[in-house]
Amino acid sequence: MTRKQTRRRAGPPRRSHAAVPSSPPSALRTWVLAARPRTLPAATAPVVLGTFLAAADGAAHLTAAACALAGALLIQVGTNYVNDAADFERGADTSDRRGPVRAVASGMVSPGAMKVAAAVAFALAVAAGAYLIMRGGWPILAVGLVSIAAGVAYTVGRYALAYIGLADPFVLVFFGPVAVGGTYYVQALALPAYVIIAGIGPGLLATAILIANNVRDIQEDAAAGKRTLVVRRGRGFGVSLYGACMLGAALVPVTLMWAVEGRYGALLAAFAAALVGGRLGRILERTSNPAVLNTVLARTALLLLGYSLLFGIGWWMT
Repeated sequence: MTRKQTRRRAGPPRRSHAAVPSSPPSALRTWVLAARPRTLPAATAPVVLGTFLAAADGAAHLTAAACALAGALLIQVGTNYVNDAADFERGADTSDRRGPVRAVASGMVSPGAMKVAAAVAFALAVAAGAYLIMRGGWPILAVGLVSIAAGVAYTVGRYALAYIGLADPFVLVFFGPVAVGGTYYVQALALPAYVIIAGIGPGLLATAILIANNVRDIQEDAAAGKRTLVVRRGRGFGVSLYGACMLGAALVPVTLMWAVEGRYGALLAAFAAALVGGRLGRILERTSNPAVLNTVLARTALLLLGYSLLFGIGWWMT
């Protein structure tokens, strides 16, 4: 290999100009797509469940719930923007990408502009959380700051969570007990143990979304040095872990049925996780087609939202 070729390979990652659509989207649509709308149910679902749990205890507070939802969505969007820029700079998003086109990798947005947009999203999340901090005190401030820090650390830094295989437990905790418990707390100003247990269900399904994504991207992640759990342990492990998340989510309402008497309506969520999740798991196991796996990912996100609605409404009505 010549010295010139070595320098070329060692340079910054190339933009995937081949991935740019023949008719590039408008600036607004580019930013909307970069926000990854299909991932936003993961931020919405735990807030929905936490609000229904508060309502069932007669403690619903709509202003606090609305601020919690706005903050959760903005942190998710900011995290997605950071991920878009960081994955390009690390070489994880290339022309061989199997998932949706990324704004920075395709050359539609510069890395600098994407980082500024992420900072704006996080700043707006802090603004949305100001009321919650006044209402809930320092615990809400701490949760908000840690959530933003985790969103940045997901793909930024030497020990980025997504690159060392620690993203999965962080998703489980922050999209599960933390988000559900935080939403309940800012409304009821109390935090029963059963709320934390209930939060494990959405956390497991949010983790399943990440696993489906990593199963789809296993080859390009491995090539980029992104050592996800699926890359470390193999595709079969990822499929099994996806199924375990579905089973665990189904068992959460069953467990709470014995802990809190009379809340049998939440079992609807258990059936949804078992039936729909089982079907999606079989599809994940049988195919490597990127288009099909993208559908599995999107339907897992919808399952998370549906599960949280069924769990919350069933709990509230019974």
